[in-house]
Amino acid sequence: MGVLDGKVVLVTGAANGIGKECALLAAQEGASVVVNDLGGGVKGGDEGSAAPAEQVAQSIRQAGGQAVSNSDSVASKSGVAQMIAQALDTFKGLHAVISPAGILRDAMFHKMDDKDWDAVIDVHLNGTYNICRAAIGHFRERNEGSFVLFTSTSGLIGNIGQANYAAAKMGIAGLSRIVAMEGAAKNVRSNAIAPFAWTRMIETIPVKDEASARRVQRMKNAMRADQVAQLAVALASPACKEVSGQLFVARGNEIFLMSQPRPIHGIGKVEGWTPQTIAEHAMEAFKPSFVDLGASSSVFGWPPI
Repeated sequence: MGVLDGKVVLVTGAANGIGKECALLAAQEGASVVVNDLGGGVKGGDEGSAAPAEQVAQSIRQAGGQAVSNSDSVASKSGVAQMIAQALDTFKGLHAVISPAGILRDAMFHKMDDKDWDAVIDVHLNGTYNICRAAIGHFRERNEGSFVLFTSTSGLIGNIGQANYAAAKMGIAGLSRIVAMEGAAKNVRSNAIAPFAWTRMIETIPVKDEASARRVQRMKNAMRADQVAQLAVALASPACKEVSGQLFVARGNEIFLMSQPRPIHGIGKVEGWTPQTIAEHAMEAFKPSFVDLGASSSVFGWPPI
């Protein structure tokens, strides 16, 4: 008996990395899986291939599970509609979507090309919108459904050189929250994971100094995609039916529940404010509560378990 027995799960970006591990584990836990992957490169923009997704689907079938492959793009509304239709036609249902599909096009913001901004927003944020929008009606009609979306500490905390990626990932966090709030009455859940894992996307990040080299080596050795998949599959399953609207970090064998924005310090002035008094009084009062400009590595600065 697995936590996904009898369920149908669509996994995007499932030919490599986190997506592949999610697809394999979902099948091991009893799900019928639609294995989606465009089959393109890490930077996107290429034509891709149907072969990588089919290889994962074949692995599942050879192990005794049920799976079909799909090579449509999450950035295409018609492609996403085809994914949903394929799940319904092949397996007669859809109960969960796990969507880690993504690309990277890193650059300092003052050097970023419009095309690199657009490409990352299109795949991550618009792609997540597309997949959620295509599945939400089915989930609501059947009074059951779970979205497992992927945000990033690049957005939640920050990383230099990833403005496009961070903006998209923060957008996904907000989208997940609203989908969860609006879906609660219909038993539709949505949660988001910020993963730490060695994947081919992470391999593209340039190593510029000894500290970053150590960080990359630590990630390669101790933070694996299959560890992230454990959390993703759990959240997709009815075993976590009470969990929705949350943000998690998966880091090696560690799982963190992340805070979400709430007021931390307020100040009022009966006679009202001026720019000068805000600068002199309000900002000085707030200063001890300001968040520093450290990157995610400064927040998660200890070795993973």
